[in-house]
Amino acid sequence: MRFKQVNNIVGWLIFAIASFVYLSTIESTASLWDCGEFISTAYKLGVAHSPGAPLFMMMGRVFSLFAASPEHVALLINAMSGLMSAFTILFLFWTITHLAKKIVIKQFGILETEIDSSYLLGIMGAGIVGSLAYTFSDTFWFSAVEAEVYAASSMFTALVFWAIFKWENVANEAYSDRWLVFIFYMMGLSIGIHLLNLLTIPALIMVYYFKRYTPTLKGGIIAFLIGTGILGFIQFGIIQYLPIIASKFDLVFVNSFGMPFHYGTITFILILAITIFILLRWAHKKQNYLLHVATLCAAFLIIGYSSYVTVILRSSAGVPINMTNPDNIMSLIPYLQRDQYGSQPLVSGPDFDARLIDTKEGRALYDGVKKDGKDFYYKTDNKLSYVFDKNRVFPRLWSTHDARHEQFYRSYLGLGENESPTGIDNMKFFWGYQVNWMWWRYFMWNYVGRQNNYQGQGEAKNGNWVSGIPFIDKAFGRGDIDLLPDDYANNQARNHFYFLPFILGIIGLLYHWKRDKEDTIVIFLLFLFTGFATVVYLNNTPLQPRERDYAFAGATYAFAVWIGLGVLALSNGLRKGIKGVGAPAIATLLCLVLVPGIMAKEGWDDHDRSKNTLARDHAYNILSSLDQNAILITNGDNDTYPLWYLQEVEEFRRDVRIINANLLGMAWANNQMTYKVNDADPVPVIWKQEDYIDGEMNYILYNKHPQLKENSYYDLKEIIEFFSNDKNRLPTQGGGRKAYFPTKNFSVPVDKNAILSSGWVDESLEEYIPERIKFTFDKSSMSRADMAILNIVAGQAETGWNRPIYIVANNDRYGLDDYFYRVGAVEKLVPIEKNQMTAQGKVPQYLIDQNADLMLNVYQYGNANENKAHFDDKHKYVIMGYRNQVGELGMDLALAGKKDKAIEVLDDFMNRVSKENLPYAVSMYDHSFIKIISAYLLAEDLEKAKKYSEALLYNGQKEFKYFQSLKPNMKGGTNAYFAQVYIQSLMEVINMWKRHDAKYADDFEKELMNSVPVELLNG
Repeated sequence: MRFKQVNNIVGWLIFAIASFVYLSTIESTASLWDCGEFISTAYKLGVAHSPGAPLFMMMGRVFSLFAASPEHVALLINAMSGLMSAFTILFLFWTITHLAKKIVIKQFGILETEIDSSYLLGIMGAGIVGSLAYTFSDTFWFSAVEAEVYAASSMFTALVFWAIFKWENVANEAYSDRWLVFIFYMMGLSIGIHLLNLLTIPALIMVYYFKRYTPTLKGGIIAFLIGTGILGFIQFGIIQYLPIIASKFDLVFVNSFGMPFHYGTITFILILAITIFILLRWAHKKQNYLLHVATLCAAFLIIGYSSYVTVILRSSAGVPINMTNPDNIMSLIPYLQRDQYGSQPLVSGPDFDARLIDTKEGRALYDGVKKDGKDFYYKTDNKLSYVFDKNRVFPRLWSTHDARHEQFYRSYLGLGENESPTGIDNMKFFWGYQVNWMWWRYFMWNYVGRQNNYQGQGEAKNGNWVSGIPFIDKAFGRGDIDLLPDDYANNQARNHFYFLPFILGIIGLLYHWKRDKEDTIVIFLLFLFTGFATVVYLNNTPLQPRERDYAFAGATYAFAVWIGLGVLALSNGLRKGIKGVGAPAIATLLCLVLVPGIMAKEGWDDHDRSKNTLARDHAYNILSSLDQNAILITNGDNDTYPLWYLQEVEEFRRDVRIINANLLGMAWANNQMTYKVNDADPVPVIWKQEDYIDGEMNYILYNKHPQLKENSYYDLKEIIEFFSNDKNRLPTQGGGRKAYFPTKNFSVPVDKNAILSSGWVDESLEEYIPERIKFTFDKSSMSRADMAILNIVAGQAETGWNRPIYIVANNDRYGLDDYFYRVGAVEKLVPIEKNQMTAQGKVPQYLIDQNADLMLNVYQYGNANENKAHFDDKHKYVIMGYRNQVGELGMDLALAGKKDKAIEVLDDFMNRVSKENLPYAVSMYDHSFIKIISAYLLAEDLEKAKKYSEALLYNGQKEFKYFQSLKPNMKGGTNAYFAQVYIQSLMEVINMWKRHDAKYADDFEKELMNSVPVELLNG
């Protein structure tokens, strides 16, 4: 059988294996993070967060059409990611076999037609092992089983990389450069998914250079610079500046010529098309072949990029999810440039302690309205740039004005409170944290092993790479992992690869360099740009909300090529002693078992998400907790996107209006509050559009008005009208005028009859409903988001308290803490002051009963009782929130004399959430297990209280033993703090027991003290 036939057959078999793996382990519904948003916007062709992914949405929409019911839409779009990932593996296989075939032909001096079964098996073995190693790699597998853009993006990246080698095979034939045009068209399409694909350009240009020119050092450097130049031209010249130029045309056509929106954009597109046509004709006439091909490539890239037209079309249609509302070319620009997320300094910028001294107005921002019956662009704001008192070259220690960043930097670098960082400090952080922790650690997860799936910041027990070889892991400061509490020692994401994939890849790299330096450079450039160069570009701050390993999947892809070539190296090395097919057969089988075999065995349990439905269930629980026509204020991705999924796809509780507080700093989000969305009415607010579109309302400062009394409370509506009025401005040092709020003490009138008729408050509590609620906004400045939330509160009073307001638990309460009451997973604004009721010995019993009913009869926990429903740390944080609520509810029920009900609620939760999915443990972030023990004690179920107290002591003792296994230089800082948390928590348990069983408390304390290391007692 010829090479081509075998290569195709085996490649499709590998595709089938990868498809089985991913389709067997995909999540059956929406996942956490962006997946709920992407599924919703794909299903309804909405507008996702900037810079958008229009092609992904269209592809997802096609897959959703095959769903038997809305409940299966998420499964189908997740399956799309699985199939896209399987195609990635297919193209990787063909890339490896192409490179392996070149090496075999070159090393043994044979023709392709002379490749016999022995050589063929060696080549196929390289492709099989390398592609399957990537199949089971941690980062890629995670993205393959959920509705995120990274799987589809990886497929396009693998496709264009494979296509350049297809071009290389036929480069000397007629019409071969059609492959180049195809590549750039695929790149243009991939822009509508993710920009990762563009990072392949320098490597692709080197393939072109090596094939079409005689390689020299100088020529190679020039080719590399051309490649990076093309990358920059596409990133900025095409992706950024083509829409900017189009927007200039539209601005003139609309505002100066009085024409409708889009006419200027269409005119620019026509001019661009004519220019491309003229260039092609001129190149053809002058026989300038290179210009002709380059123009065709640019043209097809732009055609692919045109998927973004759908963003404007769908936004104009007023879809429910319409992030940034880019319904015209002017508002598309900030959408493409991610203005709402800010930017990170790259070449120069400030350190975290630099002082802001000025702001400069940059690009003007516009939006479109109807004015006198005609379309018109009005200026909404200017994109601001900030001037600091000091800057440096290559800043790494920067901050988004987050105090936690400064604290982390000072702790990490050992800087004093007032000590400024130096250039050396910047480089220490760059190499130690950004390169080592935020990239190399991720790389090692994939091909060496992973400690667990708890996100860490450099401490010994969380998120490190481990190999499974104890003396090596201990040498790198991991301690004895087996001594850790069970949730760490037996963590499903504890994967040991024993360095085997890494070693095989290094063998392949060295072998590749020895046999084909040119192709090694090509693969290395892919590895470099999708790894180290990405680190430089992202310039990540510490304390990211989640692990960012998905950003570096391209580097692990490149290394998988070398893993495959490592098999070829072993195969050809064994030929010296073993003749025929024996050498490649032994090498392939051995490597297959020891690399992808071990990776599959170790990784399956923590990548199988088929049983996990927590994201969907959490959203269901939240929406089920709300009254009809409620307003829910959320804050963050995991609080919002699963809710959108449930409303938009499964059409559950579409009467609820979801407001993401994170987005309210933008004018477009405030505009959208005035629209009806699904079955939810517009949100009542006080201010009008002209009050908040001005850039001066991004934030305002507190400045006490001399005529207002310090301890008096003033009507919130009047305060909003005050700071929204242009007449009420303070002069600034720059000669301008700035809005301000004159007091921090606000009050809102309460319609008692409306409150009682709504059922929000039990009639027995009528006497506690005040005429006005009074609260203090305890900040020195208000962001536009703060102002928007206060508008919602004031608007509630204006419309007769007919829209119940909720927040997701633990969000900012804007000074209204005394009026928010727990209702399951949310908190409800109720116009009764908690302190007043407590002083009268009253408890809102109806809320306790409602919480008990929700916990027992409504709430679902994502199959948390099944240990096969793997929960990573972010899922566990969600469940921790419920355990905290159950613990507090159990205490409330017990104190209210309903001890049997308290035990029922506690038992129900503890039976429905296994200890594997939520350990009987405490952490610096979570003391909910202490509340469970306390609730059982108050309910007088001492047997269960003892059971859980002893479980906590057992985990604490293991934590202490692990602490003792650390090297002396690791027994400080965060590592010591983790153990101290257990000591403090167990002492709290002892104190609780002293009120119920003094002897048991004494015995418990003795056992604890006998197990605590001396270093911790002294600490």
